[in-house]
Amino acid sequence: MNMTPEQYCKAKTRASGSSFAYAFGFLSEDKSRAMMALYAFCREVDDIADDITDKQEANRQIQAWRDEIAHVFDGQPSHPVGHELHWARQYFAWDKELFDEMLDGMLTDIEGRAFVKNSDLTLYCYRVAGVVGLLSIEVFGYQHRQSRAFATTLAEALQITNILRDLQEDAQRSRIYLPQCERARFHVRDQDIIDGHLSDNLKALIQYYANKAEGLYQQALKELPQEDRVTLRPAIMMAAVYHTYLQQLIEHGYDVWKRPLHISSWKKVRMAWHVWRYEKKYQSSQDSAKFPLRLNF
Repeated sequence: MNMTPEQYCKAKTRASGSSFAYAFGFLSEDKSRAMMALYAFCREVDDIADDITDKQEANRQIQAWRDEIAHVFDGQPSHPVGHELHWARQYFAWDKELFDEMLDGMLTDIEGRAFVKNSDLTLYCYRVAGVVGLLSIEVFGYQHRQSRAFATTLAEALQITNILRDLQEDAQRSRIYLPQCERARFHVRDQDIIDGHLSDNLKALIQYYANKAEGLYQQALKELPQEDRVTLRPAIMMAAVYHTYLQQLIEHGYDVWKRPLHISSWKKVRMAWHVWRYEKKYQSSQDSAKFPLRLNF
């Protein structure tokens, strides 16, 4: 049976089992549809970077998506995801440049560019996660410009958490996102990460980035304007799930090789519901002292 573009994006999103998808069910129908279109696009291009080993073919497919995004903004999409993105951009203020930035981030993975400095990691986090945050808040809705800072800071926290969670899997693909300057400072060899030899030095390196991620979560909460807390509730839900991964990492002694991080689908749903209920209580009371922003649920 042929699927409509909307059905295609919904199926793509649900098949991923992403932590983000659980927040979409708490959105209005149009906002949920737009987020599924955006997430389906992310999955399409991420799968190219992850699954296609022929660099020339991967680059060709990324260019095809760059062309498709141009068609989306010209009103002439051809791919099912493109059709849904075109529908969404008629209602939400999406910037074409942000999609191009995301595709540049995929090229970083495809070309296997080395992360030498922390600024390389920051740029990568912005391209593969920060721009998604900026596109997402256009759907969720916001009034205060500072919410853009909240979106990019939170996205960096989520991406660093993701990198730490997937250290083993990424190393098997010859991808090490922790910058060379810090690996050298902590006297950690690439082979230590590939082999999963959790020396004191490697543990200290992971702990350093876990602390960095925690700092970014707390900074993001401070940057969230009070007047946008209600509309940006889905972002808080996403943050709560990923913050739980970070807590697991610490509880597991930073050993993602022997004890991979995992949150069941049921727990994600339950956590999303708890966040939603807590934030609804805040919305009713408008009492931030009684219901302060938090991520532990």
